[in-house]
Amino acid sequence: MKFLELLDGVELVASRTQAAHNPEVSAIEYDSRRVKPGTLFVAMRGETSDGNRFIDHAIAAGAVAVVTDSDHEPGEIACARVQHGRRALATLSANFYKHPASKLGITGITGTNGKSTTAFLIEAILRAAGRNGALVGTIEYHVGGKVLPAPHTTPESLDLQRLFCETVAASGTEAVMEVSSHALAQGRTYGIPFDVAVFTNLTRDHLDYHKSMEEYFAAKKILFAGSGAPPPRVAVLNSDDEYAMKLAEFSKSHSSEILTYGGSKADFHATKVEITPRGTRFHLNSPRGDVAISSSLIGRVNVYNILAASAAGVARGCSLESIAAGVAALKAVPGRFEGVDCGQPFTVIVDYAHTDDALRNLTSLAREFVKQNSGRVITVFGCGGDRDRTKRPLMGEAAGKGSDFVVLTSDNPRSEDPLAIINDAVVGLQRSGARYKTEPDRRAAIALAIGEARSDDIVLIAGKGHEKIQISRTGTTPFDDREVAAGVLRELGYTNSAAKVTA
Repeated sequence: MKFLELLDGVELVASRTQAAHNPEVSAIEYDSRRVKPGTLFVAMRGETSDGNRFIDHAIAAGAVAVVTDSDHEPGEIACARVQHGRRALATLSANFYKHPASKLGITGITGTNGKSTTAFLIEAILRAAGRNGALVGTIEYHVGGKVLPAPHTTPESLDLQRLFCETVAASGTEAVMEVSSHALAQGRTYGIPFDVAVFTNLTRDHLDYHKSMEEYFAAKKILFAGSGAPPPRVAVLNSDDEYAMKLAEFSKSHSSEILTYGGSKADFHATKVEITPRGTRFHLNSPRGDVAISSSLIGRVNVYNILAASAAGVARGCSLESIAAGVAALKAVPGRFEGVDCGQPFTVIVDYAHTDDALRNLTSLAREFVKQNSGRVITVFGCGGDRDRTKRPLMGEAAGKGSDFVVLTSDNPRSEDPLAIINDAVVGLQRSGARYKTEPDRRAAIALAIGEARSDDIVLIAGKGHEKIQISRTGTTPFDDREVAAGVLRELGYTNSAAKVTA
C-alpha cells in the first residue's frame, strides 16, 4: 500500500505529499528493532521511552517512511508529523489491514476485577452459539484456533489490527477484549468500533499511573464514550457498583442501550443461588426469560461474572440456551481460583487477586468453604513493585481480616527492594490483628504456608495467578505459583495422585 493511502484519516500536522515521497509500504512497525526494508516506522513518545530517538536506526534498517509525533524531520525520506502518535498508529494500522475490526462484532470488558473470567465466559457463550472469533486479554490471546502468550492485557493498536486481520482470515465473526485503563488512556483502542461494552466494577488500583480514582474512572469511561469510533451500541453495567451507575446516565446520553446485571432489580439477576466447593448453580432471570445455570466456577463473585457475560451474550444475539451451555462448558480460567491437588488433605488454591477488594472476595469465599469443617484460611500474598504504594496497607488489612494466618511475601518487586514493599503492607496486616510471618522469598513463603496447613484448611496463594515469571531488580526468572505449590506438596510426600490443577 502506498504511503499517502495509509495516511487517509490520520490527524496530520504536516507531511511531504509529493509523488517522490509516496513509497510502497510493505509493513508498519513502532519498534525500530523489527524494521525491515519497505517498512513505515511510527516514532511515538511513550511513558518511559521515546521512539523518535530511534528514527535513524529505523532508516538504516530499511524504513521507507516515517510518521513522527516530534518536530524532527528525517532527511529526504517520506515523512508525516502528527500530534498524537498512538492515534496515528491506530489509523495507519486499520488502513494497512483494511479495517478488519469493522468486520467483527467486538465486545470490550473493562473494570478493576473480573475482566478475564468475564471474557472467557463470553467467549464460551459465543462458541456455544456457533460463533468463532478472538479473545484478547491478560491471560492469553486466542486467534484462529491458536493460543498465544499475552504480553499486555490490551496490546498496541498495530498488534490488535493484526490479530483482527487473522481472525477475519480464519472466518471469525467475533472478538472479545479485556480493555485496560492504560490502553484507553493511551489511545491503544482508538478507532475500534466496540459493539458491546461491559463494566465490571471500580476499586482502588493503578493509582501510580492515574493519580486519583476520578482519573482512573475517566479512563474507563472512554470505552463508553467511543474514541475515534461511535459509542458502543450496548452498555452492560453492574447495578451494584456506584461508578457503573454513573456510567448509566453517561451511556444513555450517548444513545447506548443499557443492560444491567447484579441485584434483584437489575435486568440480569440470579435467584436460588447454590455455591458449593464443586461449583455454582442458580436461576438466571433476564428480560428474555429465565434459565438454569450450572457452572464449575465457584463463588459469589463468579455469579456476577456469569451475569455480566450473560447480558453481553444477549446483547450479541445469543439465546438463553447458548448462554447456559457456554457457561457450563467453561471448566476453569487459568490462575483464577485454581486448585493444586497432590492428594493432600487440605486445599491449595492459586488466584490472581492483587487488590484489597479482590483479596476480600477471595478470603470470604475460602471462609465459606472451611467454616463447615472448622478449617483455617491461610493466605500467601505480596504487593507489586513500582506500583501504587497506598494500596499496600489496604491489601495487608484485607488479607489479615479474612485469614487465620498470613505469609507476607514478594509478588513482582520489579526495581524495588522486596523488604521495603513488605514494610508498606505489614502496617495494614498488623492493624487486622491476624497472626502472620514475613518471608521475602516467594518460594519459601509458599512452602511455609503449605507446611502450616492441616486437614480441612485452605491455603490461598494470591497475586500472580496465571503468571509464569517473577520480575525483580535482577531480571526476569521463571516462576509459576501452581508449579511451585505442586513441588512443595510432592516434597512433603503427597504423591498418591498426580499433581493436577483443578477449578
